[in-house]
Amino acid sequence: MKSAQIMKYGNTNEVIEIRETTTPNLSAGKVLIEVKAAGINPIDWKIKEGYMQQMIHLQFPSTLGLDFSGVVKQVGEDVSSDFNRGDEVYGQAGVPTGGSGAFSDVALATATSIAHKPKTLDHKEAAGLPLVGVSAWQALAENIALSNGQKILIHGGAGGIGSTAIQLAKHLGAYVATTVSTNDKQFVQELGADQIVDYKKEHFEDILQDYDAVYDTIGGETYKRSFRALKKGSGIIVSMLEQPNSELMNQFGIKALFLFSQVNRQRLIKLAQWVDQHNIRVNIAQTFRLDEASKALDYQKDAHPRGKVVLTM
Repeated sequence: MKSAQIMKYGNTNEVIEIRETTTPNLSAGKVLIEVKAAGINPIDWKIKEGYMQQMIHLQFPSTLGLDFSGVVKQVGEDVSSDFNRGDEVYGQAGVPTGGSGAFSDVALATATSIAHKPKTLDHKEAAGLPLVGVSAWQALAENIALSNGQKILIHGGAGGIGSTAIQLAKHLGAYVATTVSTNDKQFVQELGADQIVDYKKEHFEDILQDYDAVYDTIGGETYKRSFRALKKGSGIIVSMLEQPNSELMNQFGIKALFLFSQVNRQRLIKLAQWVDQHNIRVNIAQTFRLDEASKALDYQKDAHPRGKVVLTM
């Protein structure tokens, strides 16, 4: 089998090697997966370059990759009888969650980090869903408890998380505004966005006021300016990048949360049900082969893709 591995941290293409590796040993609580496709997220290049080493401790050589979609090859002891050989599953097989790494022909995954694949998606689409889908679900359904008739601003609506969040917010009955560049306006309109702000030409806080919620996937000044778009005294902002700013919270009377995405079986099951019931779209911006893993990570980092970048095995 082949795997995309790093021997050390670094930001050059030479850091990633496509190596012949041995099949991971199956152990209790684990499932062995024939990987059909692996989704790429910004955290993947951040892990490669060493930005996450305070939180995620790798032993080299280390196989990269978190999200995957594939087929069950073997099931270890103490795994739910729901999983059987030949089942199509999706989820995470990354080293941080006890897996062997998703950028590989075959991967070991913790059974609590996978679920049956949405029936309406192919493997490439399903591989692009776990982290972005669960992040949107946690933010909107759990943290914000978004409900019918509320107004939400979703930053970065054309990205993997944003494009999923727009669709979820619409199905929850919300009025959705989003920030994108000029080229992405039609894309997010097709996803259901009600109001679209071109962040390169317009200041969203001058246009949008009294919103119930903001979902921030950008951070920095965008996060700080977002407080001005929220209802004073009752608004909520959930950020993927910024810790709560107590000064702004007190100034505007806003509740602020930092979201650390936790992909688990329960959320993956709910996500798959929602996708299948509502025919949710997962936009694949670009597909690369496993041996193009380095090029794929550079594309994810530099191109700001519309939707998801995926590796096929």
